[in-house]
Amino acid sequence: MKIHRCLISGSVGLGISLLTCPAFAQQYLCSLLPSQAVLRAALQTAVAASNGGLGNNMWATLVAIDGTVCAVAFSGASHQDQWLGSRVISAQKANTANGFSLSNGARLNGTGLVLSSANLYSAVQPGGSLYGLQHSNPVDPPVAYEGNVFTFGRAYDPMVGYRIGGVNVFGGGLTLYSQGGVRVGGLGVSGDTSCTDHFVAWRVRNLLQLDHLASVPGVTGDASHPDNIIYDIAPASSCLVPGFAGAG
Repeated sequence: MKIHRCLISGSVGLGISLLTCPAFAQQYLCSLLPSQAVLRAALQTAVAASNGGLGNNMWATLVAIDGTVCAVAFSGASHQDQWLGSRVISAQKANTANGFSLSNGARLNGTGLVLSSANLYSAVQPGGSLYGLQHSNPVDPPVAYEGNVFTFGRAYDPMVGYRIGGVNVFGGGLTLYSQGGVRVGGLGVSGDTSCTDHFVAWRVRNLLQLDHLASVPGVTGDASHPDNIIYDIAPASSCLVPGFAGAG
């Protein structure tokens, strides 16, 4: 009935009406992101690269700018080839990066702000300026754990179409930017060490061609890697992606 009412209201103003209907709005926002098949192919390519870590298969999740899960994928042959707990963690990371980043021009100084989940690690430690942030925006349990396990990581994963929530504060969550530094969503990768999750996410974002960060500042002090891993809010060593020069 809700969809029916939205269709009727579309006679007044189709473009506005569709975006005020949750189902249509979610479909539209997810249409700005790659498909599940494209995400899976990019994840498999990225996992096969030299990333260090434990050599595990991994999970990846895409969320739209409103936090709706649009796609979930795994790199292995089946859902059993990755840590099961990392499925929801990948969604948390995508939600975190998307939820705390801004498009170019959104801030009062005319710029945007890109933050990865890894950028938050030091600030949420006891005594840090963002201590407790990781407990905000909790994961929605029914969304996270609903459904048959054999649907996990498929095009019809039960998380798809719902807001997962969650804040994760270690490597693997990156914001997705289209041309001009426009934020279109978030990517989360999980299943290995924190640094490896970050490396793989960086590669996946590049393969998806959603890493247009040249005009979007971050907190690393490195214009080429504005949302790279930092271990302290003050200038410190970064966790650079091995064999990868970054994106523009």
